[in-house]
Amino acid sequence: MKTTPDAPSPEPLPTERERLLARLDEPQAYDLAVIGGGATGLGVALDAAARGFRVVLLEAHDFAKGTSSRATKLVHGGVRYLAQGNVSLVYEALHERATLLRNAPHLAQPLAFVMPSYHLWEAPFYGAGLKMYDALAGKAGLGPTEFLGRMGALQCLPGIRAQGLRGGVKYWDGQFDDARLALALARTAARLGALLVNYCPVRALVHDGARLGGLVCEDAESGRRYTLRARAVVNATGVWVDGVRAMDAAATGRAHAPLVVPSQGVHLVVDRDFLPTDHALLVPRTADGRVLFAVPWLGKVLIGTTDTERPQAEDEPGALPGEVAFLLREAAKYLRRAPQAADVRSCWAGLRPLARPQHFAGAATRAVSREHTVLVEPSGLVTVTGGKWTTYRAMAEDVLQKCAEAGLLQARRSGVTREFPLVGAPQGPVAHRLCDAPGPHLYGSEAAWLQALPGAGNWLAPGLSEAMVRFAARFEYARSAEDVLARRSRLLFLDARLARRLAAPVAAILGEELGRDPRREACEALAERYAQVPA
Repeated sequence: MKTTPDAPSPEPLPTERERLLARLDEPQAYDLAVIGGGATGLGVALDAAARGFRVVLLEAHDFAKGTSSRATKLVHGGVRYLAQGNVSLVYEALHERATLLRNAPHLAQPLAFVMPSYHLWEAPFYGAGLKMYDALAGKAGLGPTEFLGRMGALQCLPGIRAQGLRGGVKYWDGQFDDARLALALARTAARLGALLVNYCPVRALVHDGARLGGLVCEDAESGRRYTLRARAVVNATGVWVDGVRAMDAAATGRAHAPLVVPSQGVHLVVDRDFLPTDHALLVPRTADGRVLFAVPWLGKVLIGTTDTERPQAEDEPGALPGEVAFLLREAAKYLRRAPQAADVRSCWAGLRPLARPQHFAGAATRAVSREHTVLVEPSGLVTVTGGKWTTYRAMAEDVLQKCAEAGLLQARRSGVTREFPLVGAPQGPVAHRLCDAPGPHLYGSEAAWLQALPGAGNWLAPGLSEAMVRFAARFEYARSAEDVLARRSRLLFLDARLARRLAAPVAAILGEELGRDPRREACEALAERYAQVPA
């Protein structure tokens, strides 16, 4: 779907809860039901709707509540995967990177990275790998890799340790706003006719004999249940996919082996003056073999990430003291002013749904492939897991291909979302940068609709206006103060103490819009947790 240069931005589609639930209550058979409203599930819903299928998607919490809002905010091919020899994954990701940046330029943009060199061998060694990175990208590349001298590295990364610095290597990848991109996927799918409902967990699967034919979901706010029929059911619940598979196995009397090993990634957010630049810092190999990032994002600096196996999935995973100590210790080796625990504005963690290797026996999760897996159960349940944000669109195409091969859906032309602008994608060039503080520019072509709402000039805090809260309630599925502060404005991830102070005024505005309790206290408790740095 390409819009013409002169096409006006369509009016946002309302997301009133009553209208969504009324559609959910309509007696119809869907072609595809998707369980899970993260990057993968939303990508599948959009691709299927773009091909003309009747689609419903159900999310137990908020869209992108889990892993999909807790990424390192990078749209990348994966430099470290190239070092592991996974050339096919890197090639796919580099080309999907270009597609994502093209389809959502207001939410995903190029970003320059610098690897500083403190040893003579580092620049030529890593530079050779990055030249291969450029070659794999081909025409989809964002800029050539450059070798930097000592002064060039300091100019790109003011704030890094100058002692012993010999130079560096500069290369290009991308960054994005993960939660707002997830919302753009949801709203684009809805514009194409898909029905998407958050806060609507799936309680049971419906089988016709041994075959899966639908599901039972429940509106978390009213407790009312709905039975839906669907030709195909896709399980895209991330680290929770084995729970849905267990429901299917229990109904069919069949055993199932775990498909996912959760891996935790922790991030620390500090003020921009620790790294006052538009370039990101990448350390390709820390003391224990991991990768360290320091990324400028929405006016702050994001430091990450860890890679720690966790025994079970949690809705709100917490950082471990050792993970925080590792990030602060490694950052201190490269930043001239080393951040301390007291400098952390927000501390949060996400769980990666890594596809469990066949003979996984506690090996380091950083060595587990980031490739995705699509599994069709004997009942017809289709489970997708693994992968990463950058390749969400390719994963969606693979899921629909597997559905067609299994006879669950008709085979229809693929590639329809390759050039498919998402909601808010502007027609012309984008002036703002994602490393700058948040504001109306993140709404792209919908900024005019936002500015027309009541309270456009009433700023609750830098980056959040009254109008943004109203826009979130009317057009972006927001149901709670946390939804607004965590995933519509991102303030909870940027400055947890500020988010705690804003919970009350945000809840008051949201209450006017929704006519219900927007759970202010729950948001305040979560913000307090994000503000605490485990020691």
